[in-house]
Amino acid sequence: MSDSAPTNPASEESSSAVATLEPGPVSQWLNTQGFDHDVLEPDHVGVEQIGVESAVLPIIAAAIKSHGFDYLQCQGGYDEGPGERLVCFYHFIAMAEQVEAMTAGLPHELREVRLKVFLSREGTPSLPSIYGLFRGADWQERETFDMYGIEFEGHPHPKRLLMPEDWKGWPLRKDYVQPDFYEMQDAF
Repeated sequence: MSDSAPTNPASEESSSAVATLEPGPVSQWLNTQGFDHDVLEPDHVGVEQIGVESAVLPIIAAAIKSHGFDYLQCQGGYDEGPGERLVCFYHFIAMAEQVEAMTAGLPHELREVRLKVFLSREGTPSLPSIYGLFRGADWQERETFDMYGIEFEGHPHPKRLLMPEDWKGWPLRKDYVQPDFYEMQDAF
């Protein structure tokens, strides 16, 4: 009888799959610049995804902006499920490069990358706002706050966007319980 713990072949396969993830071009560039991040699996259409800690999000966002990703195409959130993490994502594209190539009539492949921040749903999840770098984050961060309760530190207008100001809860969280009714208050 062996003293070693039995191994689970499924867990070995998943750990080897994680270990074999190759960093994409943006991840490789971040490594050369000394930025700590996690290499995530590309999405279903092959867009490179990078995991970052919330504290360094503005720094890495500024770095990739200087690397040509000058347009925040989309910012949003999602819930991995009850008891699981909340995820905040930022999808950037290199718009200026694309416009230059199109006006010159040159073939060009669109460069895009997605940053993801994984947050605990316990307490009040928060991360720094990137509104100072990308003005387009204004309403997008407000919508993510409104639907998931993720606060964006330093955002100039930190209030609900879609729901009434006195609404309780975060409607797109998977553990949200919808109230039986909502009593309208004076709206003026």
